[in-house]
Amino acid sequence: MSLNKNKKTEVEKEQFIDELCKSTWKEVYKFIYYKVQNREQAEDITQDTYVKAIRYLKNNTLQPDKQLGFLRTVALNILRDLWRKEKRGGVKINIESVNPSNWAIEPETDITADRILIEKALSQLTKEQRTVIELRILKGYSVADTAEVMRKNEGAVRIMQHRAVKRLAKLFKSLQEGQTNEL
Repeated sequence: MSLNKNKKTEVEKEQFIDELCKSTWKEVYKFIYYKVQNREQAEDITQDTYVKAIRYLKNNTLQPDKQLGFLRTVALNILRDLWRKEKRGGVKINIESVNPSNWAIEPETDITADRILIEKALSQLTKEQRTVIELRILKGYSVADTAEVMRKNEGAVRIMQHRAVKRLAKLFKSLQEGQTNEL
């Protein structure tokens, strides 16, 4: 009699686990995908999450309101282990494939020439465009802070920044082309 009872509980546990997987996999996958931003990696980690969770659930029970939280915790632990492993591993570089000329620092004359071109391009922007580029890009102000300083609304600052950067790129490109034509 006890053997039959054990079989029944095993079948019930398998049905419970099957239902749990079917009802929670979308939520668990979304949670993991949000963390890794990679479909294949999210699928692998989701699968690992259920493998680890099933081992635990075969011997233990969970209240229905705790199931999703438990699965997220398992997933987060797997992610943390993965991140630690990646952090310890560092970046692997094949020394043979590294071309020293690709990593060489530009000569100071090239940097100075680019700086002169940038300053020349900036001088051709309007005062407001220069201000928005200085505050947003050079000083790192937020849109809200820039809007407050310039006494504009946030939407106007975003549009002004977009237009200023676009114009600056065009000016810089035309100045570069003009400089190469002079040589």
